Formats: sequence, structure tokens, C-alpha cells
Amino acid sequence: MQEQENDILKRVRKIEIKTRGLSNEIFAGKYHTAFRGRGMSFSEVREYRVGDDVRDIDWNVTARSSKPHIKIYEEERELTMMLLVDVSGSRMFGSAERMKKNIITEIAAVLAFSATQNNDKVGCIFFSDKVEKFIPPKKGKSHILMIIRELIGFEPESQGTHISEAVRYLTNVNKKRCTAFILSDFMTAPRDKVALEDALKIAGSKHDIVGIRIYDKREAELPDVGIIELQDAETGRKEWVDSSSRRVREHYAASWAERNEAIGELLRRNRIDTATISTEEDYVAELIKLFKQR
Repeated sequence: MQEQENDILKRVRKIEIKTRGLSNEIFAGKYHTAFRGRGMSFSEVREYRVGDDVRDIDWNVTARSSKPHIKIYEEERELTMMLLVDVSGSRMFGSAERMKKNIITEIAAVLAFSATQNNDKVGCIFFSDKVEKFIPPKKGKSHILMIIRELIGFEPESQGTHISEAVRYLTNVNKKRCTAFILSDFMTAPRDKVALEDALKIAGSKHDIVGIRIYDKREAELPDVGIIELQDAETGRKEWVDSSSRRVREHYAASWAERNEAIGELLRRNRIDTATISTEEDYVAELIKLFKQR
């Protein structure tokens, strides 16, 4: 037990050194610029002007007056970042040197340290097919290190994925506007799709939600290595497949592409800015691209 504890502390320190450096050198200024729209409190309503963000339209006032009106916000001194972290079984997959869990942990740490540089609060929601753990938002380095420690060592009770549960929980627990990052492979259960859409619509009207999608190349394409056994990390279901068959490989790739496009369309439909990151890619470049797009 003591060896395991020491190993976790070493890994926390290693991630802190790497991600805090990235945050200090690259993201500190870009973070505030990119997410200045979060942490805003409602001030007043005025008529829409050319160039205004259509996402700020107040539809109730617009309907009553027959003229488009937008909500005006003023920045709060105390801002909040929420990290919605997928801890389901599929996060443990990885065909190269790093699992999806490792990438999620590092990105969460970079974002958390960036928020700390801006003197913002950071909170965390761990989810599978239910909310596994809630860490209330706080400031400070010790709080961030505690979150990283939990990201490394946390063991979920369930292996499935219902992203809607985490998004609904966010809406209920955070009454003030915040920036919420969903860090997940977005392999939510098929029956969760409708619930997720509804949850995103409600949460998106209150918070600034951003999707960070993590995937591994072996989820997108099957290598030609003969007969292999595949196992669903979340359901435990196993199946033997002949990967030497072109038809099997094409069907595998087409199925992933279809799922990928479906979740991408859902996020676009709900105006969720998204970065899609492979376990083999440099996530720094993708995060910078996301920040610049906002």
C-alpha cells in the first residue's frame, strides 16, 4: 500500500512539472482570452446590433418585443472552471505508449493550472454511467494537486458511460455561470444520446461548455493481424474477429466513422466548441488551435 502511495505521489509530481510548465509558458494568457465569456453575470438587455453574438439573444424578450434583443453580461471577479472527467472503462484503452486516461489526466492538469494562473476556482466531476465523485470548486495549487492525485488513482464503481448524468449534475450543482470542459472519448451508451442532447441544451444556456474528445487510432481502424479477440471495456462483451478480412476491417472503420460523425454532429448542433485529440498526437497543438478558434 505504501509503495502504491509513493508511486502515485511520484506520478503527481511528474505531471505537475510537465503540465505546469506548459500552462505557464503557453496557456496562461490564451486561457483568459479564449474563455473570457465564462464567469459572467447577467446585467441588462438591449436591442441586437450587427456583430453581436447570436448566442446571447434573449428569446423571451425578442418574442415579446418583436425585435431581437441580447443579454449583456458583466464579468465576475471570481470565475469557475469545471472539469467533467470520464472515468469509464473505455478510458483505459491505448494502443501506443499512452492510454486515453493518461491524456485526459494531463489535459485536465494543464487546464486546471491555467485557471489557477488566472486566480480562478477549479472543480471536478468524475463520471461513468453515473456521477462517481464531485470535487467542489476551490482555488490554489494544493487543490489542483489533489485533483491530479484523484485523476491518477481514482477507481470508479461502474464501467459504463452516460455523459448526460454529468452534464445534468453540472446544471444542478453550479448555479453561477462557469466554463465546463467535458474530457471524454464520448463513447456514451446509445440510449444516452437523447438524454445527452437535452442535458446539453439546458446546460449550454447557462454555462460555457467545451468538449475535449480523446481517441486511439485502433478504435478507428483495425490492423491486419489475423484472428483476434476484441473485448468491450465497458460491457465486458468479447468477440473473435478475422482482422485479415478486408470486409471486416472496412466494416470496423465504417462503424467508428458513423459513431464519430454522430457525436460530432450532436456537439455542433448544440454549439459546443470541440478539440479532437489522438493518444499519439501532441495535445498542446490541438488545445492552442481550440483557444484560437474562440
